[in-house]
Amino acid sequence: MQNLVILGATGSIGTSTLDVVARHPGKFNVVALTANCQADLLFRQCVQFKPRYAVMLDEDAATQLRERVLEAGLAIEVLSGAVALEHVSILPEADTVMAAIVGAAGLRPTLAAARAGKKILLANKETLVMAGNVFMDAVRVSGSVLLPIDSEHNAIFQALPRGYNGDLAGNGVRRILLTASGGPFRNTPLGELQNVTPEQACAHPNWVMGRKISVDSASMMNKGLEVIEAHWLFNAGADDIQVVVHPQSVVHSLVEYVDGSILAQLGNPDMRTPIAYGLAYPERIDAGVAPLDLFKVATMNFAAPDLERFPCLALAYRALRAAGTAPAILNAANEVAVAAFLDKQISFLSIPRIIEAVLDTLPVNAVGSLDDVLGADSEARRAAKRQIRQS
Repeated sequence: MQNLVILGATGSIGTSTLDVVARHPGKFNVVALTANCQADLLFRQCVQFKPRYAVMLDEDAATQLRERVLEAGLAIEVLSGAVALEHVSILPEADTVMAAIVGAAGLRPTLAAARAGKKILLANKETLVMAGNVFMDAVRVSGSVLLPIDSEHNAIFQALPRGYNGDLAGNGVRRILLTASGGPFRNTPLGELQNVTPEQACAHPNWVMGRKISVDSASMMNKGLEVIEAHWLFNAGADDIQVVVHPQSVVHSLVEYVDGSILAQLGNPDMRTPIAYGLAYPERIDAGVAPLDLFKVATMNFAAPDLERFPCLALAYRALRAAGTAPAILNAANEVAVAAFLDKQISFLSIPRIIEAVLDTLPVNAVGSLDDVLGADSEARRAAKRQIRQS
């Protein structure tokens, strides 16, 4: 029996995790579920999985949930706020933490889980993008088991040699090939991108995701963040990571070896596959995913990314090479810009312009602690908001 905490239970990763858990009664025990403000959905999850704790980041939503839990006679303690997220991340009875909170809000509870030595299923990109060295140091010191859940990084993990020790060359690896679908605007004429709507940006052709990550996929910032994430997960330099546009989203990523071999992990575009792999590792369990029909796929295409169409990807490589606080600055500026786009305050093409302006404006400093990261994050958010007001 594996005792599980799910950070971000009402998001797409959280709901997919619970779907896998429900398929294996007796293997997993949910001890805590957390969400931001979706009290109705979290209540339904509480009724089904009966965790010991439920956490709402939003206080009003927590009050609503607490009342419904009491009315239903459920023995669940409802907590609220950021401190409560960290509290459930380090519960002594918890073995595994699914870190699936989107954005910078997931950093502190995920870091707390690492420091507590938990098995971490990492689906929160920002933890590594913002504070990669701080987080990886915590994993090493505590002996925490870290398993990537992003489909691309999970694929790379599977294609690398078992027991990979962080030495690409020493393990005969030439480079990592990180696949990207290209999103909904892969073939859109450049002149039409200025006028695309949030609804169009959120209509991903292959994956069902939340609004923020869908916009990131449309701009390919999502892939840029994944490049930075891959750097920390696999000790790979910027030149060791090649992004490959693969519209079918069947090959989830590849590893190229020095002997000319390329190993790939394939599957239908369904996050339950990497989630099930992480939950059961090193074993495998049924994920509820339909088998991949190669005859139906028939053709697979690959292309280099167009950096004129996707300037956010180039900005992410720039931030990775700059190191220090640059990735945290990149991430914060992107979060603010994407939120403004979703609120229809700025155009889609303004997103990379705002990020670039913030990167050009703010100094890049070394990262020695979490405070350095959070300081850069706050400063970048203020700078991005100023750029939006001036645009």
